[in-house]
Amino acid sequence: MKLQILNKEGNKIKEKETELFEEPIRIDIISKVIEAEKFKHPYSNKYLAGMNRSASGNVRHKRHSWKSDRGRGLARIPKKAFWRRGTQFSWEGAIVPSTRGGRRAHPPKGYPNIKKINKKELNKALLSSLSYISNSKELEKKYSSIDKVNIKLPLIIEDNILNLKTKEFFSNLKKVLGNLYEVAIKEKSIRSGVGKRRGRKYKENAGMLFVVSSKENKEFNGLDFVKANELRVSDLASGGARLTLFSEKAIEELESILKNKKNKMEKKK
Repeated sequence: MKLQILNKEGNKIKEKETELFEEPIRIDIISKVIEAEKFKHPYSNKYLAGMNRSASGNVRHKRHSWKSDRGRGLARIPKKAFWRRGTQFSWEGAIVPSTRGGRRAHPPKGYPNIKKINKKELNKALLSSLSYISNSKELEKKYSSIDKVNIKLPLIIEDNILNLKTKEFFSNLKKVLGNLYEVAIKEKSIRSGVGKRRGRKYKENAGMLFVVSSKENKEFNGLDFVKANELRVSDLASGGARLTLFSEKAIEELESILKNKKNKMEKKK
């Protein structure tokens, strides 16, 4: 497949032959890998939340015994003792889900995901996601505000755009992206409704992903940067085909990484 390399003005300067974007799109494999790459559930509770108190086992449940909860009309749940004066004791239910400040019943789990994907399938998913983001129809599905993608995908740009200062960089990026520039920059806004009182006050759009080589270091506000050797399927295809821009060196590095992986697998056979 021949790819066009653009300069900072958005004009084609040369072409490059590559096999990176030729893999058939397999949504099933992409979805499987994205699920496996989730580190933890976003609404999981803290470790030992509601359980970091000494309550369970502190109250006796023996009949006809001093310091027991029998005959007092108390529920038989773990209780925390607040004071011990004379023969009367003040207890309050704790730990169990039905009590104030107790743990949640069956909460989303917060520990790391343990799903494993074999190497061949992982490589296939990465190549498939590269083809996925280079499909203009899939990109239009994700960004409903775009009527039609007017530029040829995938977008590969010469490396010297990263040497520009912020103002120049964004003015040149506008020329490269055309009508896609509207969705390329991240925008943060206050969420409407009660969600803002539940730990998610702000909402933010995905914006554009800029894939650079491991030797290139640059950051601009409003864009996500990821190095080619750290690129994951979920960076590209989580929630639909993401608008992605590649540097020329990033494409070369991705080719060498995938080629090395392929050679290792062939040697093992």
